[in-house]
Amino acid sequence: MKALRLGCALAALALGGTQAPAQDTLKIAIGQINNWENQAPTLGEDAGIFKKHNLKIEAFGTQGAGETIQAVISGSADLGAGVGVAGVMRAFSKGAPVRILLPAFTGTGDLYWYVRADSPIKSLKDTTAQNTIAYSTSGSSSNNIVVAFGQELGVKAKPTATGSPPGTLTQVMTGQIDIGWAAPPFGVKEIKEGKIRIVGRGSDVPSLHGQTVRAIIVNANALKEKHDAIMRFAKGYREAVDWMYADPKALEMYSAKVNMPVDLLRESLKEFHPKSAMQTEKMADLDGANADAVKLKFLEAPLSKEQLAEFLQIPPQ
Repeated sequence: MKALRLGCALAALALGGTQAPAQDTLKIAIGQINNWENQAPTLGEDAGIFKKHNLKIEAFGTQGAGETIQAVISGSADLGAGVGVAGVMRAFSKGAPVRILLPAFTGTGDLYWYVRADSPIKSLKDTTAQNTIAYSTSGSSSNNIVVAFGQELGVKAKPTATGSPPGTLTQVMTGQIDIGWAAPPFGVKEIKEGKIRIVGRGSDVPSLHGQTVRAIIVNANALKEKHDAIMRFAKGYREAVDWMYADPKALEMYSAKVNMPVDLLRESLKEFHPKSAMQTEKMADLDGANADAVKLKFLEAPLSKEQLAEFLQIPPQ
């Protein structure tokens, strides 16, 4: 009998020893959740990449960077994606528990501004103070760019928050706003059909050409309490980005998700989303970003060297 009990105990121990540890769950808030540059958390989860790192990623969409930053500050999300660097700098400078975990997008060539096909506006230079120009939410990279349009290019149109690309398109087509904003693949179909015309791009702003403008942010308390899981997230995120550009299946999955043809998406990626723009190693032109945040009135003074050391929590590649 003793031998039987011992055998059962050893068997149970053996079985317990082979069980995989429970997955850690991380929540991520994503502004413009269907944009290609924000797909690493969602497509990576669907493809099983984060599972390999013993993670379960729960993603939810927001109306833009402002809402995303608030979700991370409050702790309702551990991480945030699609966040403009200037906006998160502003939150950090005011004592908010937010840090940058990874660069997410470098350059501004993916964002564009458009009008209805019958609009008299042919370029941003045609605008007057009576016109309105869209951005998503306060603190977003589209907000940053629209402010820069005014300061660097002399665009006179009134900056107006319009939320997501679908909501913005409705406002443009109904005449509520003159110039809308979007990021591919949204709007590519309407451009090809001649319903809207591009009148400006983020890349028109000289100071932002080589600058990292969007980042993955993390709640500072979560970074301490869930440090190992968040480091595994960073590895999984980087692996997911590589996979998105290497495996044709990624584009097929994205095509099904956004209900757009693969060929159209592939064409859009070549023009608007080169892989180099999604580098995750360093904040490109950080000095420029710091200075621009002051110039564009996101910061009262540049972040100091000590502040930047605390603000940037990018793990080595």
